[in-house]
Amino acid sequence: MQFISLSLTRMRHSSKVMIAVLLICLLIRLLPHFAPIHAVDIAQNQLAMQFSDRNGLPLGTILTRDQEHTSVVPLNQISPQFIQAILAAEDGSFYHHGALDLQAIVRAIKEAIHAKKIVSGASTITMQLARMLEPVPRNLLGKMQEIWLAWRLAAGMNKDEILSAYINRLPMGGNIYGVEAAARTYFSIPASELNLAQASLLAAIPNNPTYFNPYEHWERLKQRQKYVLNRMLQEGYVSKDIAYRTSSEKVVFQSNQRGIIAAPHFLFWLANQISPSPADTNQSVIHTTINRPLQQFVEAQVQQIISTLSANNVHDAAALVIDNHSGEVLAYVGSPDYFNQAQLGRNDGVQALRQPGSTLKPFVYELALEKRLIRPNTILADVPTHYAIPGAQLYSPTDYTENFLGPVRVRIALANSLNVPAVRVLEKVGVPTFLERLHQLGFVHLKQTPEYYGLGLTLGSGEVSLWELAQAYLTIARQGQPTPLITTLPQSPVPHTQPPNPTIWQLITNILSDTHARATAFGVDSVLNLPFPVAVKTGTSSNYRDTWTVGFTTDYTVATWVGNFNGEPMRQVSGVTGAAPLWNRIMLHLHEHQEPASFPTPAGLLQLPICPVSGLRPTPDCTSIVQEYFYPEDKTSYEQDTQFTLPPEYNEWLAKQQRSQFTTSSLRILSPHEGDLFLVYPGEAAQQKLEFKLVGNKSTPIEWWLNGEKLNTQSANSLFWSLRPGNWTLEARSGEMSDKVKFQVKRASIKPTRRGFSIGNSGVAD
Repeated sequence: MQFISLSLTRMRHSSKVMIAVLLICLLIRLLPHFAPIHAVDIAQNQLAMQFSDRNGLPLGTILTRDQEHTSVVPLNQISPQFIQAILAAEDGSFYHHGALDLQAIVRAIKEAIHAKKIVSGASTITMQLARMLEPVPRNLLGKMQEIWLAWRLAAGMNKDEILSAYINRLPMGGNIYGVEAAARTYFSIPASELNLAQASLLAAIPNNPTYFNPYEHWERLKQRQKYVLNRMLQEGYVSKDIAYRTSSEKVVFQSNQRGIIAAPHFLFWLANQISPSPADTNQSVIHTTINRPLQQFVEAQVQQIISTLSANNVHDAAALVIDNHSGEVLAYVGSPDYFNQAQLGRNDGVQALRQPGSTLKPFVYELALEKRLIRPNTILADVPTHYAIPGAQLYSPTDYTENFLGPVRVRIALANSLNVPAVRVLEKVGVPTFLERLHQLGFVHLKQTPEYYGLGLTLGSGEVSLWELAQAYLTIARQGQPTPLITTLPQSPVPHTQPPNPTIWQLITNILSDTHARATAFGVDSVLNLPFPVAVKTGTSSNYRDTWTVGFTTDYTVATWVGNFNGEPMRQVSGVTGAAPLWNRIMLHLHEHQEPASFPTPAGLLQLPICPVSGLRPTPDCTSIVQEYFYPEDKTSYEQDTQFTLPPEYNEWLAKQQRSQFTTSSLRILSPHEGDLFLVYPGEAAQQKLEFKLVGNKSTPIEWWLNGEKLNTQSANSLFWSLRPGNWTLEARSGEMSDKVKFQVKRASIKPTRRGFSIGNSGVAD
């Protein structure tokens, strides 16, 4: 009896232990239901972005900000053949067990004991999803954490939700995740269109994405595909015949450019401009304004131009095409080859900040004309000019030809991109006022002070982007109406409101489209001259590091840049030989089938004949006559004013001319200048001579008088006089005309270090 009692006691104790264990297991199994994970808790918000052009043609897919290439689609948008393939390969009884597959666990344990090593795993799709969400160490504790998370997933999600989350996170090689991203990357098709051969290959990758990389280990991947097809055969998804034919079917993977078909710089730039929210999760494709055929044409032209200029140390180029009517970006090329890392191909020449050369000049002329600081018929001095800048070297702007044209009209100065007149106009406008206008035009990267840029701002002393230039020239094309550049569709149409003062913008367009006006610098048959109306401006930065061409018709604005991303100077390449040929090709292509309309004439302005040298009403002495626009209020002065004499600022330039056609009604002594002081050194008086030089009407003989005494000379416009100490008055006479200057010569007590040194009010005088 005692033995029976002891046995009963032990049984009761064991039962209590078993009940306690069962209760604990039940509690553990129920706990996940108190902390379930729902589909919304693991929703993927940071997704790869898919882009199409304006007509729905695919452009490519861009990775998420954490550099994962992920696209999320529901199960009903995934090929059933891929779903069958991944289930067969990873978890054939997924729909028939819970978070854990106990049968698979028992089988794996038996196989491991028999083989004395792990032969097969027992991870379910739910457990694999748990591992994707929270990677853990491959040890007992890590496995327990994985099981706990799998239970929580099963508690909060149904089978389809778990499978969908799993398939959209599958590692598919490199940084590609999810079947949709893989299908578009490898085959340029959505996951819904995968056939059995493609589906079985993609289902083979997740087992070991590096080992089965399709670009590096094709044979391995094919062997894994056979395994997947064999598992599909065992599960009854395919017949033996179909499995065999599928394993033999040829499948071509795209190049490893990660599915980008066109406009890579644009796609990466746009991806950074878009801030996706959870509401964007279901947006499958971003509809852009790009025209893919045009984009691919421009990309090809960029590569061809660079190949033709390679001998001139030119390696990079960029281009932008805009629809003037809508402000939509139609083509965006940032470099010749985005995927060529050795040539810095990922640099974006559209957004890069570079010195714009002369491309800002139209805006300073527009501002000066708008403020009536100059008139269309104003004569500007293209002569050697020097500016003393506090704390800096003497600023002496010159043109790249280092030639000076003397008196030029505003039209000629702007059309030929003359530097000195542009600086003179900026001096009238004021750097702070011009900088403010540039900010209004969208040049947001000109962040320094006016003093920092100085008068060189109109010649490109700041740094701007091709994007900003194109947007500013779009403002000219739209007659002064600021228009933002549009990159995605649909967008609200740009309102066609009348700009507040279109006349001056129309005048700038008229000048930039005047092929005859720019002939002095660019010739009559340059790449800037097209068989239809087009306004254009070139630019070249210092040391030939950047060349630009920006222009527009009534329909399109095209901006191009050619240079080197590494800052190396090109060899003898200017705007008209570097960026202009690329601009020319694009413009001709855009208008291949329909010529653009003519530009409107400047509204409200009068067109009157003038003498091109004086800018005034022609006189009998005028050797040529041209037409120029006038403000209506200037007509009275036009009728009355015909007298024109070049001011003293032209003296230095006039003195270097072989012959003068610029002064016909006066006589002027060019050398020496009024008030000059010269030093004569002992023993060298006979060697030191001063040139007397004049310009003016020489139809009658010239007489030279020095301190009231007539000099005996046969020279008309120039003679040399040996320096003698004293105060001197030099006079030149020709009929009723005369001119007079006073200068001084003193003895020097110190021998000079170099010959010909003198001082005077205008600097070096010899």
